[in-house]
Amino acid sequence: MARSAAIWTEPDDPGGRRGRWIFPAVAYGLLAVGLVGAWATGRLTAEAGWMAVPAAVWVASLVWIYPRRAERRGLAVLHYAGLLVLGGALVTVSSFFTMFLSVAYPMAGAMLPRRGMMAGVAATAIVMVVAQTGPGALGAGQVNLVVPLLGIALPMLFAGWQLTAESERRHRTNVRLQAALEENAGLHAQLVVQAREAGVLDERQRLAREIHDTIAQDLVALVTQVRAATGADDDPELRRRHLDNVAVLADRALTEARRSVRALRPAPLLDARLPDALAEMAARWGESSGVVPEVEVTGTPRVLASAVEVTLFRVAQEALSNIARHAGARRVGVTLSYLDDTVLLDVRDDGTGFDPAAGGSRGGGFGLDTMAQRVRGVGGTLSVESAPGQGTAVAAAVPAIPADPGGTEEAT
Repeated sequence: MARSAAIWTEPDDPGGRRGRWIFPAVAYGLLAVGLVGAWATGRLTAEAGWMAVPAAVWVASLVWIYPRRAERRGLAVLHYAGLLVLGGALVTVSSFFTMFLSVAYPMAGAMLPRRGMMAGVAATAIVMVVAQTGPGALGAGQVNLVVPLLGIALPMLFAGWQLTAESERRHRTNVRLQAALEENAGLHAQLVVQAREAGVLDERQRLAREIHDTIAQDLVALVTQVRAATGADDDPELRRRHLDNVAVLADRALTEARRSVRALRPAPLLDARLPDALAEMAARWGESSGVVPEVEVTGTPRVLASAVEVTLFRVAQEALSNIARHAGARRVGVTLSYLDDTVLLDVRDDGTGFDPAAGGSRGGGFGLDTMAQRVRGVGGTLSVESAPGQGTAVAAAVPAIPADPGGTEEAT
C-alpha cells in the first residue's frame, strides 16, 4: 500500500507530484554546496568531480522512481542504497558532501517501507561516519559519532511519521465530511421537491374542501328546493317560497365561488365575528330546512385567528348540511364555548343517527373526512358520537389562537 512510504508526503498527493521534484532539487542544491566547499578548500579533485556525475544522474532518476515507490518497493530500496554508496564515496573526498548525504535521512521516510525506515536512518548515519573516519571495524570513536546522529535523525523521523499520520487522519475526515455534505445536499434537494409536491397536494385538498363546504352544499340545497318547488304545483305560496330560496342559494353559490377563487374568508365572516356568523348561517339553514337550530354561546367571545374561525364555521356548516340531508331531525342545537385556551363547537340533532363503529357516515363523500382534516389543520380534534335512532353529536375542540394584531391573516 502507498501508506508504507508516505511519511514525508502529503496524503492528498498520492502520486508524489511534489516529492518527485522537491527531493531532487534539494539533493542537487546540497551537491552543489559540497562541490563549492570542496573547491574552496582545495579538495575538489578530478576524481571527486567525476564521482559527482553519477550521483547527479542517480538523483535525476528519482523523478521517475519516486511516484512508483509504493508499487515497486524493491526498486525504491535499491535506489536508496545506491544513494548511500554514492554519497558515502563523495564524503570520503570532502566532508562538505555530508550535506548531500544528509538528504538520505528524510528520503528514508519517503522511499523505504515503514519497517525499514529505522534501518535506513541508521545505515545513513553509519555510512556518514565511516566515510569520514575511514573504513575498518566500527570502533568506539565511530560509535560516539553515530549515536548523536541517530539521536537527532530518529526523533525527526518519528515526528514526521506522527505529523503525517495526523495529516492522513484529517484528510480521511475531510473526505468523509465532503461525502456527507454531498449526501446532505442531495437529501435537501429531495426534501425541496417533496415539500413542493406536498404544497401542491395541500392546495388541491384545500380547494376540494372549499368547493365541498360552499358551492357543493349550496348546489345540493338548490336542487332540493327546485324539487320541492316542482312538487308544490297545488300550493302557489309554497312554490314561490321554494323558488325564492332557489334564487338566494344560487346567488350565495356564485358569491362563494368568487370568494373561493380569491381565497378569502367565508362571506358571513367578512363583516361579522364567529358567534354572529354562526347565528346567521344557522338562521339561513333553518329557513331552508324548516328546523330552527338552537344556537348558544358560552364563555367570553374573543377574536380568534382567521384559520381557527374559518375551521369552526366550516365544521358547523358541514354538520348542519349533513343533518338536512340525512338526519330527519326535529331538534338541532349548536353550542360555541370559549374556554381559557380552547374553543369547543358542538352540533347535535335528534335524527336517525348511524353507527360510527361500522365505518359508515351519513351520506359518505367528503363530509366527516373534510371536517377532521380541517380541525387537525389547526391543531384540534374532532369527535363524532352517534347511534342508530339516537341522533348524532359532532364536537370540535381547537386551540384558542388569538388573531394576528396586524390583521393580515387569510383563511385556508
